[in-house]
Amino acid sequence: MTAIFVVNSGSSSVKYQLIDVESGEVALKGTIDRIGDGGPADHTVALAGVLEQLAGHEVAAVGHRVVHGGSQFASATVITPDVEAAIEGLSALAPLHNPANLLGIRAARAALPSVPHVAVFDTAFHQTMLPAAYLYAIPVDLAEQYGVRRYGFHGTSHKYVSERAADFLGRPLESLKTIVLHLGNGASMTAIDGGRSVDTSMGLTPLEGLVMGTRSGDLDPAVLVHLHREAGMSMDELDDLLNKRSGLLGLTGNGDMRDVQIAASEGDAAAITALAVWRHRMRHYLGAYIALLGGVDVIVFTAGVGENSALLRRRSLAGLEFLGIEIDDDRNELESRAERRISPDGAAVEVLVIPTNEELEIARQALQLIGT
Repeated sequence: MTAIFVVNSGSSSVKYQLIDVESGEVALKGTIDRIGDGGPADHTVALAGVLEQLAGHEVAAVGHRVVHGGSQFASATVITPDVEAAIEGLSALAPLHNPANLLGIRAARAALPSVPHVAVFDTAFHQTMLPAAYLYAIPVDLAEQYGVRRYGFHGTSHKYVSERAADFLGRPLESLKTIVLHLGNGASMTAIDGGRSVDTSMGLTPLEGLVMGTRSGDLDPAVLVHLHREAGMSMDELDDLLNKRSGLLGLTGNGDMRDVQIAASEGDAAAITALAVWRHRMRHYLGAYIALLGGVDVIVFTAGVGENSALLRRRSLAGLEFLGIEIDDDRNELESRAERRISPDGAAVEVLVIPTNEELEIARQALQLIGT
């Protein structure tokens, strides 16, 4: 067994899995919550408890999820003091995530000093984007000084799902034009040409793009100026508004897509409108990515909403038959956790549901890097 210990550290929690990369078998998994708030005193104490469970398992490496790698990291990287410092330096771009990721890295490196530790970045997969896709039209010197550009996120998921889609179809990844819809409480879409990310909906931060559970997605920047001037809202209040009080929550009072769907089915006008806004924004990106790719071979749904909501999958693609995009209702309605095709046989565009597995992808990248 080639076991990789995968750590996903948040500010007050640690999620972990021990994965046999060759078989995909998960030998150990769990979540430690409320670190520093009635639970373990800190991340070091939290991981000490986990290490007891690792007794008897040979760990080849530890893979760490790191949200923001900026422009410095285009692939998984063995963690050194210099890499730690670089991750810390990127905290201004991901203040809620990178400092928390570092807590887990430092605690795990102290607890397991004899094995390599590998950082796998959410942003790395999107480093193949060209300037036309990642540059914002602001003064270049200002953008370079403060790192302002589109970075994209959910990269491990988009990479894993696009590769699994090619395997499922038995076709070379390099031959496929793929659009992945990672639809969950956080949501993003990526246009992938031959396995390379060429555009993605999230930007400098995970706020840009689709309508999400509590995040607004795309917004005229002048809205912020207007609310600052007219409503007297501070920068911190605007940040809280767009990240925590907008999206489905702002439109309906409920940020859970499952509840919004139920409310819409019962005739709730706000919920019906919110789903229409959500769908409109998603199709805006879908059309743009089909044009950018010069067509599409595969559309893939993944993540919580994408994997589980037959209704939203159907509504997302309804009326696109003129593009060769169709859904087979019976296949779409089938409840399954397996990889599956939901388009009709012979359809010009394959439509798939591929459950994501970011932890396995992190483990694979870590193992590939250390060369075991």
